[in-house]
Amino acid sequence: MPLALVLRHLDIAHLGNLEAVLRDHSYDIRYVDVTSESPRDHPEADLVVVLGGDMGAYEKDAHPFLVGELAYLRDRLAAERPTLGICLGAQLIAEALGETVRKGKTVEIGFREVTPTEAGFDSPLRHVAGVPMMQWHGDTFGLPSGAIRLASSSAYSNEAFALGDYALAVQFHPELTAEMYETWIVGGLDELAALEIEPDDLRRDALANGPAMQAAAVAMFTEWLGALQRLVSRVSSRKS
Repeated sequence: MPLALVLRHLDIAHLGNLEAVLRDHSYDIRYVDVTSESPRDHPEADLVVVLGGDMGAYEKDAHPFLVGELAYLRDRLAAERPTLGICLGAQLIAEALGETVRKGKTVEIGFREVTPTEAGFDSPLRHVAGVPMMQWHGDTFGLPSGAIRLASSSAYSNEAFALGDYALAVQFHPELTAEMYETWIVGGLDELAALEIEPDDLRRDALANGPAMQAAAVAMFTEWLGALQRLVSRVSSRKS
């Protein structure tokens, strides 16, 4: 079975609905808590998934493990090894490619529309067109050299980008399930109060938009993983 190594920064930020899609594609899933262990200590992965977290990619003094994680991602991307980044994961991929992650002009929490670019409509990102996706971030970055922008939002120009056929990075949270969302809301009550966001407003948005978001996310993940498997098969055939 191919191995999906999942880099986790926070217990409540896990694979969510992506887990079932990975299992449908016959992946063996192995979590790595990067706050206490290095991904280099694990066997070479067929796919690396870099999840979200409540720290910034620039907070290396407070979170020294980020230095090793970035070095690992830098080497993996240079070798064009399959990699998927979600929210903080997308930001870490951007920084590993030489961009600077910084605070944005606004914090996005809740469901927002993400608009695919022309290239995005020719990619798995087309599945999210017209479907509000869940956001919980306030950081941003420039588009890395060699990357293709796949989606933007009204507040952030780089909501998704790709590197060839082997890497995908998204700022939003397509993996989020209803159960995860409620856990995040309860855990983020202080932040929501400071931003004057009503938790019940978020819950109502989830009821209205959650099912369509999860369907779009599963379609996006399924198409991307299918294309990735075809890419790996072609490479293996050439090597043999």
